[in-house]
Amino acid sequence: MQTGGMLAASSWVRAELRTPSELGYVVGEPVVEGIGAKILADGGNAVDALIATALAGAITQPHQTGIGGYATHGMFAMDGGRRIAALDANTVAPAAFTKDIFKPDDKGQVPDRKNHHGWLATGVPGVIAGLKLALDEFGTMPFAEVLRPAIQLARDGFPVPASLAAAITRLKTSFEKDAGSARLYLPRGIAPVAGSFFKNPELAEVLATLAKANSIEPFYRGDIAQRIAEGFAKNGGLVTKDDLAAYHARLVEPLKLSWGEHTIHTPPLLCGGITVLQMLAILKALKWDTIADGRQRLVLRVEAMRLAWRDRLALLGDPEFGPVPHERLLSEDYAAECAEKILAAVKTGKILEPDFNTTTQGGTLSFSACDKHGNIAALTLTHGDGFGAHVTVDGLGLTLGHGMSRFDPRPDHPNAPGPRKRPLHNMVPVLITKGTQPVVAIGGRGGRRIPNAMLEFLTQHIIRSRPFGESLASPRLHTEGGKAVEHQKEWPKASIDALSKAGYAVKPGGSATLSGVAMEKGQWLAGMR
Repeated sequence: MQTGGMLAASSWVRAELRTPSELGYVVGEPVVEGIGAKILADGGNAVDALIATALAGAITQPHQTGIGGYATHGMFAMDGGRRIAALDANTVAPAAFTKDIFKPDDKGQVPDRKNHHGWLATGVPGVIAGLKLALDEFGTMPFAEVLRPAIQLARDGFPVPASLAAAITRLKTSFEKDAGSARLYLPRGIAPVAGSFFKNPELAEVLATLAKANSIEPFYRGDIAQRIAEGFAKNGGLVTKDDLAAYHARLVEPLKLSWGEHTIHTPPLLCGGITVLQMLAILKALKWDTIADGRQRLVLRVEAMRLAWRDRLALLGDPEFGPVPHERLLSEDYAAECAEKILAAVKTGKILEPDFNTTTQGGTLSFSACDKHGNIAALTLTHGDGFGAHVTVDGLGLTLGHGMSRFDPRPDHPNAPGPRKRPLHNMVPVLITKGTQPVVAIGGRGGRRIPNAMLEFLTQHIIRSRPFGESLASPRLHTEGGKAVEHQKEWPKASIDALSKAGYAVKPGGSATLSGVAMEKGQWLAGMR
């Protein structure tokens, strides 16, 4: 069996593909996709459907994200691709935050993991600001209208899925330490069981207030902001009313990389897309698509991934607070330099030496949407890990993400925390155009596994020219710069043996879940895997 991207179809995973449609789709969380489908059927565009579905998903999947989630990022192609833009709604550290608050101990660990759990772990929430900005810029419906399904779900409740019940049960001890979380998730001290009804009437009132104002002003600069700031002050957090008032989501110019007649667009720093594009740039410099030997091709791809991860974890941070070589990382000269280094190592039968620790991260939702007008978009929103910081603003039902965990706690690192800084994170919404026509929107959930899963999809779809469904189904590898390489079980034994022989520490592992839409043969396709 051939290896390195030439897998037999029988070894691939089956992707969840929707029936082809001319009307359009929203895909990313089956429980709430029907909300987007109804909006499309009633004449709303892809972004109307996308935002309404994301808001609803933030209610039914509170372990993945929420209105208090730390960030959302997206890619949008409107008017047949004449307007392409990226959304940046990353969290911002409080003005009172200093780089030594998370200073690691002698073992490199932050004491009490306070950068992950608790009120210090959360900065200014960006999710609701990002969703509102996207709707204002690209949607056609009033904010109050797209909020309606989320308000109803929060107020009337929904059956608890098994995954949510298990997540609450697993974190029972942590929730008991926070009054707001205990009251919301452990009524009478007991975690909900699968199938029971979960309601969040306090959050419904927050959303109803925003709907009445048809604005997010109350959340960032009004009465709700005052109550959020009081929650932080009461519990030892640092976010103030001034921090909330200073926050704004923004539209930014995407990063781009061309391969043949396709162009890949993804948000710039501090998203994970720069690392995906760097991997592809190295593969292009290696002339990877022309290499016949499957085993050599496999090793070269893993080495490109490792080099890009090395650069990501060592060099990247908020470019507004210091020099970051992001332009060099995507340059042809640097890609050629990396390719030369990889080829020299492989020629001697060795692999490169950089090594990094792997950190599991999750707690994200990702949606993609398309409509009959040819508009497409991908949107990812997150708490960070499950339930974010494990804290909830009491009286608002507002669980907060832990964006501060995405900083590197070492004070001298480019991604060290600091006042009003934005952290590096893993979200990778992607838009693909063919010529000038938008043809694919796709994103993923799964923490640090997202960039590598996206690379696999792009490798198959753009470089290998495989159809959307096959590209989504291709089994994936994961590495973060070290010698450890994880593979999904569908990878053939010959490939795994080749990696082991090359010197990697190979073991089975999981991947991110990608959800996307694509135009093929005049019809919209949608799928998850």
